[in-house]
Amino acid sequence: MVCDAKNQNIMVVTVCTCYVSSGCNRVPHCADWGKNNLICYGSCNNVAIYQPECEKERLSGLCDLVGQVETLQNADTVRGGGDPEIELVSCSVDMTAIVWHYKDQTHWEKHAVLSGHQGSVTVSAAVYIGSRSKEFSKESELLVATASSDSTVRLWQRKPFCEDIFAVQTLFFGTGFVLDLSLLMIPATQVPILACGADDHKVHLYVRQGEQFMPVIKLAGHEDWVRGLDMTVDDIGDILLASCAQDHLIRIWRFSQRSLDTVTGPGPVSITNLVPEEDIKMKEKTFSFHSDGEQKYYAVILESVLSGHEGWIYSIHWQRPQCLDEKWLQPMGLLSASMDKTMIIWQPEAEGGMWVEKVRVGEVGGNTLGFYGGLFSPSGESILAHGYHGALHQWILNKTLNSWEPAVTGGGHFASVQDLDWEKVAGRFVLTTSLDQTTRLHAPWVHNGKYRGWYEIARPQIHGYDMQCLTSIKQFMFASSGDEKVIRIFQAPRNFIQNLCNICGLDEINELSQEETSSLPEGASVPALGLSNKAIFDVGYTAAEDNRLIPAQQNEQYPDVYFSPVALKTPPSEEHLLQNTLWPEIHKLYGHGYEVFAMASNPAGTLLASSCKAAKAEHAKILLWDTSMWRTVGCLEGSTLTVTQMAFSPSGQFLLAVSRDRTWSLYKCAGMYAFSRISFVDKRTTLHSRIIWSCAWSFDEHYFFTASRDKKVLVWCLKDVCERQPPKPADSIEMNDSVTAIDVAKVMLCGDRYLIATGLDQGTISLHTWTDSSSWTFILALETR
Repeated sequence: MVCDAKNQNIMVVTVCTCYVSSGCNRVPHCADWGKNNLICYGSCNNVAIYQPECEKERLSGLCDLVGQVETLQNADTVRGGGDPEIELVSCSVDMTAIVWHYKDQTHWEKHAVLSGHQGSVTVSAAVYIGSRSKEFSKESELLVATASSDSTVRLWQRKPFCEDIFAVQTLFFGTGFVLDLSLLMIPATQVPILACGADDHKVHLYVRQGEQFMPVIKLAGHEDWVRGLDMTVDDIGDILLASCAQDHLIRIWRFSQRSLDTVTGPGPVSITNLVPEEDIKMKEKTFSFHSDGEQKYYAVILESVLSGHEGWIYSIHWQRPQCLDEKWLQPMGLLSASMDKTMIIWQPEAEGGMWVEKVRVGEVGGNTLGFYGGLFSPSGESILAHGYHGALHQWILNKTLNSWEPAVTGGGHFASVQDLDWEKVAGRFVLTTSLDQTTRLHAPWVHNGKYRGWYEIARPQIHGYDMQCLTSIKQFMFASSGDEKVIRIFQAPRNFIQNLCNICGLDEINELSQEETSSLPEGASVPALGLSNKAIFDVGYTAAEDNRLIPAQQNEQYPDVYFSPVALKTPPSEEHLLQNTLWPEIHKLYGHGYEVFAMASNPAGTLLASSCKAAKAEHAKILLWDTSMWRTVGCLEGSTLTVTQMAFSPSGQFLLAVSRDRTWSLYKCAGMYAFSRISFVDKRTTLHSRIIWSCAWSFDEHYFFTASRDKKVLVWCLKDVCERQPPKPADSIEMNDSVTAIDVAKVMLCGDRYLIATGLDQGTISLHTWTDSSSWTFILALETR
């Protein structure tokens, strides 16, 4: 609520998050899917939590990149029953791990920070010892294990009904590293067992005796680093441990309880549960431990070796089949994810129990490098993968066809988002570009007249250079550029426009006639080893350099990312985004000597302004481009260092540019394409003491705003700055952090107030109102969570 004491006006401003787009960090074990049907994953220095087809929430609190996310598993949920998770653990390269606690439906709070490692914390595992209620987990003991690049595994404990979590033990691995952890309660005991997969190609097993974990056995067999581990309990009470490694193999180990007589008996044990027709003599390894004053014995034997992947296997997860009235509703399954771009579901055959490949899903073609992790949904009827490009891939079981089909899921950029712009005419969609070398298009999904939320519906550009800036030129045309010094112009293909209407519930497109739409290319593809999106006018034909249509041929050695037209009524899956949503590139603009840093287009879409990185005045010039002929029509001087942002006024008659040299320049249109500088501040007259990062116009063109690293936002009256030199600001405000972005709402609030949003260096967005009577009013701060 905002109250204007002078005019006694009261207005209520409500702000809600309607869309969050964020990719998964490109590290193994960075996501988990709990029985509460919430997916959590590390996204930069946050933890993103969302329910499929629902909005995301982000937990802030880590100081650096989140390395891995692990949902706490209750010992009661091993067989698929039990209560939903209400706590999770995340770990980070800032050498800490955090335990988060469920607060309500939309919030999680930081419960404890686990610090003590001397290197990045890479993986974690956690388990409850004892029973717990659905809403209160602290009535049972919590045990957390964390592994770090400092070659140690630390054990942390929270005792029942206590708040504090403290370190109880450190396991040392010399010069080696633990790459994954798995914790499990041994059936019918209160004793946890810990498995550590290491770079020595072995699985190290520890059992807790008293308050300390003791080493009991090392499982050898893998020929490369052990990348993934997962333990579960089968229907006869045996523990199954699955391990995967960079040797492309999966090993399944069975832990069976033995009596003293069996353990001390001579000779190998006969194992016949794999192949009933013949006995296979295999030596089993045994270990013992104390539980409730009784000595228990367990034997470990290699049950199966699974071969099917052609790349490193990073993740292995058991499907916990649901149990109803002591009956299993589905067979046990094992999900593996590999850098060969596939995931495989393995299941034992009904006869003989041999583990075989049942389902294989994944990517075909594309420019990705495979999967870092795979997860089962609580019901086992959906699977999720995260990969090298930060994307989330989801498949859902179609029970009617008995097939796994790609599904709509969340995701987003996996590196810093550098620029964004709304569609020019009606703001139906927003374009974003990032250091992840992609440009993405986001729009609302409307199904049967009902709003379903915002989704990424196209990936117009997948590039080979880091992207820095973009601007929307017309309704279906934009320009983007970055570290390659070239400005590229893209226009939407016919297939995208049709899908946009279907997904967003639009009946027609305002700007394009039926004739213009029919003349557009159908889609685009990227040639082998190329950077330009080539237009495809018909399936099987592409455009040559001279615009002639030639047959599109697949290169067997370097296959193209080849376009296949699809009719969509739902947002596309990640596979479609990679291959079938590119926009054709229609022009390249050359002229800058260094990396392009900022761009802007006038409201009519007839003029494009661009600037590049510059250390001298001769390179800090602004180039103006005619968008009808795609040629330079002007070169504006004024800055001595990089122009960081430009903004055309709402009428298009003025161009404002701010610079790294702490100055701004105002240019006025004196003809069709002729602009002249009419006002400016130089290094002597500027009131900013640091870099000016951003600028914006009021919608009525009476004022413009400049925002700087010096924490100041200055307001300038257009009429005043044109009449006197040096210009004086109409007003100013100092924020509590460096201001990196600013914009002004396109409507006036009650009391003739402008609504102003400022982005701060720490990630907060501050909302203020301002009136020409020099009155700033703080509304609220949109925090990073």
